[in-house]
Amino acid sequence: MDRPIQNQYSKTSDRWQLRTGQIDFGRLPVLMGIVNVTPDSFSDGGKFTDVNAAVDHALQLITDGAGIIDIGGESTRPYSAAISETEELKRTVKVVQGIHEQTSTPISIDTTKSKVASECIAAGAEIINDVTGLEGDGNMPAIAADTKAGVCAMHMQGTPQTMQDDPAYDNIVEDIFVYLKQRRQALLDIGIDRDRICLDPGIGFGKTHQHNLDLIAGMERFHDLDCPILVGHSRKGFIARVLGDKSADRAAASAGVAIELTRKGVQVIRVHDVKVVCDAIRLFDAVGGIDGRTSTLAE
Repeated sequence: MDRPIQNQYSKTSDRWQLRTGQIDFGRLPVLMGIVNVTPDSFSDGGKFTDVNAAVDHALQLITDGAGIIDIGGESTRPYSAAISETEELKRTVKVVQGIHEQTSTPISIDTTKSKVASECIAAGAEIINDVTGLEGDGNMPAIAADTKAGVCAMHMQGTPQTMQDDPAYDNIVEDIFVYLKQRRQALLDIGIDRDRICLDPGIGFGKTHQHNLDLIAGMERFHDLDCPILVGHSRKGFIARVLGDKSADRAAASAGVAIELTRKGVQVIRVHDVKVVCDAIRLFDAVGGIDGRTSTLAE
């Protein structure tokens, strides 16, 4: 997406250094397009388990406006079953390689396993996106430091198998702010450069529906961490709860949340429906939603 001026929240978080390149942020967010190569993800499980189908889908998301492609080989939906390292490698490495051979768009590997991260980086991935905040595998921080990949550390209360049992916080925004600040410092302490770190409050991971809404309402707070912020709200359960219909198509509602995240200066928004969200944000910007200035269109 076009990003002609700096986001008002940018400090040192105006760029994200990756393994071989960098992403420069401006007033509009970079969209991270989701490619789940799983049979059991909550929204699109089973659609892209074939390597060619997954690669074609990734290329379409790039055409639609994605600035990053995120490949996930293991479902992290609530109560999902863990899979073996071997199975996750089988699902992901060839997909990463196939995408890398056809585009220069940065590829992210969504994994909690250090060997999966390592082999996907060797196949062309630039980013490690870890829902455990790089705490789930003791070797993950070293892999991130050694490969100089960009990293996204997310907050999750519990594990996918337990996180929705009874999530509780004293203050949802402040509690997660403190956790992400501690994780940022831990990553800095083991030699990961600050400009390689992105942080994710973890919408839907150990949060009630109200927690998710409160997190989005308080999202500006996370800019004080001085790192790019990534949010992955797309098609999640709190949207269906607000709509009052579990079977509703959540694409338009996800775009509505993305507009608010854009207004709050979030640098990376992780979505399934890239074209819908991209179009919504472009029109929001054109009518003055970002800075009060409308676009001038050539006749």
